[in-house]
Amino acid sequence: MISQSSKAIQKLKKNKMKMAKFLIAGMVLGAALTLQSTAAKAQGSSSAGVNTAEAIRPFRVNVSEAEIQDLRKRIQATKWPSKELVKDATQGVQLETMQKLAQYWATGYDWRKVEAKLNALPQFTTNIDGVDIHFIHVRSKEKNAMPVIITHGWPGSVIELLKIIDPLTNPTAHGGKAEDAFDVVIPSLPGYGFSAAPGTTGWGPDRIAKAWTTLMKRLGYTKFVAQGGDWGAMVVDVMGTQAPKELLGIHLNWIFAVPPDIDKAIQSGASQPADISADEKHAWDQLDFFYKHGVGYAVEMSNRPQTLYSVGDSPIGLAAWLLDHDALSYALIARVFDGQTEGLTKDDILDNITLYWLTNTAVSSARIYWENKYAFFAPKHVNIPVAVSAFPDEVYQAPKSWAEQAYPKLIYYNKVSKGGHFAAWEQPQLFVSEVRSAFRSLR
Repeated sequence: MISQSSKAIQKLKKNKMKMAKFLIAGMVLGAALTLQSTAAKAQGSSSAGVNTAEAIRPFRVNVSEAEIQDLRKRIQATKWPSKELVKDATQGVQLETMQKLAQYWATGYDWRKVEAKLNALPQFTTNIDGVDIHFIHVRSKEKNAMPVIITHGWPGSVIELLKIIDPLTNPTAHGGKAEDAFDVVIPSLPGYGFSAAPGTTGWGPDRIAKAWTTLMKRLGYTKFVAQGGDWGAMVVDVMGTQAPKELLGIHLNWIFAVPPDIDKAIQSGASQPADISADEKHAWDQLDFFYKHGVGYAVEMSNRPQTLYSVGDSPIGLAAWLLDHDALSYALIARVFDGQTEGLTKDDILDNITLYWLTNTAVSSARIYWENKYAFFAPKHVNIPVAVSAFPDEVYQAPKSWAEQAYPKLIYYNKVSKGGHFAAWEQPQLFVSEVRSAFRSLR
């Protein structure tokens, strides 16, 4: 017979063993939960326990059929004005061009094609400073690919950059070398496309520039380059002035290099200096034309962007407003609807316009003009490596002499043979070649 003290000792031992097993099980469970949480964070999960503002969330485009049918009905119900009184486009977007666009848009255009194209790409959103930012992120299969963030402008969107993604990420399939590869990040500007419209003021190019650095770091990139045209170029130029340590250099196809005295002289109607070069004279003439005939849209959006209700309420009003950007771009687009194609197709143009319509961003996209505090063409004293591609049909083709003055660390300059304001969209092959060449020395 076991004594009472022996029974007590045995009971104590059993309790200790149970406690030990309980503690070990708790430690294993805790470790498993910690590992699960870490893995979820690494994947950008926003599930319970990892619901952080910095989460990176997968995104897909999913437009309802009702929205598409509503668009078609609105196009067909357009109240057309009388025909312009001149034989050219000096009074604005011509009636015949708009009616051809409307006919195809309402009866022949298929939004689902571009929707499928977008959904075939890795798309995401993430919240930066309270604004959900949409972006495309395609990693190259080549090792040591250079990360690049590429930014569109107005009246563009990520649509204008789709053609360059595969050539940049998969260069060997497009006449390049493996060492030319890039990881490509293409965000939608705040208030554009599938990025949210900021709920407060203060989202000018400087804040967007900081947000882009945050985005690239959030994606895990410790070194990267940046590229931009139009407002994208403004954002990238400001990134250059901010010079975050992660930014190796920038490439621009719209550059901020007009000497202040030259800009002032052009706007005041002064005569050209006798000693300017042929390239500088050409740029002067282009800017003179733009200031006199092409800047009206920018003046309105800089001063009263909220007034554009009609542009947001009428598909044809929106289309005309987006087409009437600058004379050379409009001439290119008008030729497309006359059956002559050079770089762009009818679907290219309507993909972009339809994106603005379906995301209701006519007004929110215009606000960047109001938010901007920088001069359109003035240098901003960028002191990191800069590459420039000067396309002939841009608002102005920047002379090398102006680029050298504006960018003391100019590492690349090239006058391209053709292409204009939407270079990546119009001439993707040339554009890709320029981006490869521009950043080759920084690899």
